[in-house]
Amino acid sequence: MRKSEEKAPWWSSAVVYQIYPRSWADSDGDGIGDLPGIIARLPYLRDLGVDAVWLSPFYTSPQADAGYDVADYYDVDPLFGTLADAEALISTAHDLGLKLIVDLVPNHTSDEHVWFQAALAAAPGSPERDRYMFRESLGDDDSEPPNNWDSVFGGPAWERVTEKDGSAGLPGQWYLHLFDVKQPDLNWENREVHEEFERVLQFWLDRGVDGFRVDVAHGLVKEAGLPDSTGTSHVADGSQPMWDQPGVHEIYPEWRALLDAHAEQTGSEPMLCAEAWVVPPDRLAKYVRPAEFHQAFNFEFLETPWRASELRDVVDRTSSANAAVGAPTTWVLSNHDVVRHATRMGLPSAASHLNGVGADDPQPDTELGLRRARAATAMMLALPGGAYLYQGEELGLPEHTTMPDEDRQDPTYARTGHAIRGRDGCRVPMPWARDEPAYGFNDTGELWLPQPQAYAALAVDQQVGVDGSTLELYRTLLRLRRAYELGATTLSWVDAGTDVLAFDSGPVRSITNFSDTSYELPNGWQVDAASGPLDGGRLPTDTTVWLTRSDDC
Repeated sequence: MRKSEEKAPWWSSAVVYQIYPRSWADSDGDGIGDLPGIIARLPYLRDLGVDAVWLSPFYTSPQADAGYDVADYYDVDPLFGTLADAEALISTAHDLGLKLIVDLVPNHTSDEHVWFQAALAAAPGSPERDRYMFRESLGDDDSEPPNNWDSVFGGPAWERVTEKDGSAGLPGQWYLHLFDVKQPDLNWENREVHEEFERVLQFWLDRGVDGFRVDVAHGLVKEAGLPDSTGTSHVADGSQPMWDQPGVHEIYPEWRALLDAHAEQTGSEPMLCAEAWVVPPDRLAKYVRPAEFHQAFNFEFLETPWRASELRDVVDRTSSANAAVGAPTTWVLSNHDVVRHATRMGLPSAASHLNGVGADDPQPDTELGLRRARAATAMMLALPGGAYLYQGEELGLPEHTTMPDEDRQDPTYARTGHAIRGRDGCRVPMPWARDEPAYGFNDTGELWLPQPQAYAALAVDQQVGVDGSTLELYRTLLRLRRAYELGATTLSWVDAGTDVLAFDSGPVRSITNFSDTSYELPNGWQVDAASGPLDGGRLPTDTTVWLTRSDDC
């Protein structure tokens, strides 16, 4: 077979389902999901029709940030199970025809990691401290932090340690934590850090994982000298000293070479996916150049308002930027860090509500939000490239927008003085069965976060086999996407008017109506799928349809 005829790698068009382990299935009834629970429910994902599963962190952790504060990258937290459970999960996924992607958290560790504990016990200037970002105080009285950086979770990004001097504790150096105080940033100028994460990658590759989603991929390297920041946004635009520095692009070729070597030795195709909140698209595209990541989430698409012209523009700009470096585009609408799109699209101003919704905030139009979410997903799954789904979106789950504030656990809520609700509302445990405890999440009714009553009617057992349900819509879309190989096609826009977005992707014509009036569907085409009921031969507002030529059917 000539190289030009070789089959594209699996990740270039895969649909990946994100599992948030503590909220998907709880096997032991303690209220927190676990790996055995995930194993038992994996056939559901095979039947849904996804290609791969991505797991948020399950490593040993004090859980200050729900596992994104890792204390041991080589083991499983007892909260979730054992290393043997992780190996069984990988094996079971493969037996079901599913790839398995794990989270990698390289920007920071837990403050309980053995390295950081050694750093605290060591003196300033020691090799142990050089693994992290320790700095001296500023100010005439040595009381000020090294610069003005803020934490993404709110408050200052520096914490001062106490040095030991005999029996007295003295104010000492500061360490950087771009996130929670219990998440000290690593120093990627230190060669030991590079070598350690290469060991971590190899450890999980040897256990059969098919790839890594890399947390905060744009934040590992900071500008030399750590100058003050002049911006406030946490999305990298090239102007802030803690994000998207050129040095990050010296790290990832090392990782890519390691994965490529593993692929050559084993015949596998492991991949890297970047969580990089970077704009504009040409800056993000640097992360998916041939020697770096295979994928990078298209967050600009996620944040685009529900308007035809803006969505077409972001699809064009991001696809073109990725194509220029030979990479596919990776689409996403929801994840564990943003308000669920079934709620976001029903809010008065979607883009301003990415950090949580509380009971005293404007509440979404539930019906409108779900209708638009279904239409948006149908449009997304017709686009060429890869796509990620977040657990429960296939049920049409909304954000828990009325969660009692006393139940919130996201560090953002505490660190902002309760000004920002945070991400708990999108992390609520899955509903599996309407009439069981915790809606089937476990058999005890224990929950780490409360479920809203709306989840009862949306439980899996209320939607399986039900014509028109959101679950059956997703199943249909995923079956047709695979049958028509839509992820491997090219996109061609079709002129359908100002407020209608239409494009051809392989044999499918996807049409989404954003206008206030119904849109007449073209003659000579058959309806293969629709995100909502059609009005005879017309497409209602906020609805997407997939058509194929009548003579092709």
